[in-house]
Amino acid sequence: MRVYGLKNCDTCKKALKWLKEEGLEAEFHDVRADGVSEAQIAGWAKKAGWDMLLNRRGTTWRGLSEAEKAGVNEKSAIALMAAHPALIKRPVFERGAEVLVGFGKEQQAALKG
Repeated sequence: MRVYGLKNCDTCKKALKWLKEEGLEAEFHDVRADGVSEAQIAGWAKKAGWDMLLNRRGTTWRGLSEAEKAGVNEKSAIALMAAHPALIKRPVFERGAEVLVGFGKEQQAALKG
């Protein structure tokens, strides 16, 4: 399993700690430091939904211009996330062909199962 996020993100830290406690092995990939391709983001968007993947709650989103935020669609959201990796909701879990976004009870149950 591979976990994508930001190394200083509290939710990512919590998820990695939880995975270790559950005995689940995971490799961490920092989307800002290590990079992530537009094609990879598009793949996640296809599996998890671009709207689920786009983080509209952070400072990066608030820092975008009104023109960039207006009328966001799948194509523009993927381009924005590629240009600004902090716009990717975290963490993103890749396990085989499966992609899970976020770290709530639903994702924890799916990761255990």
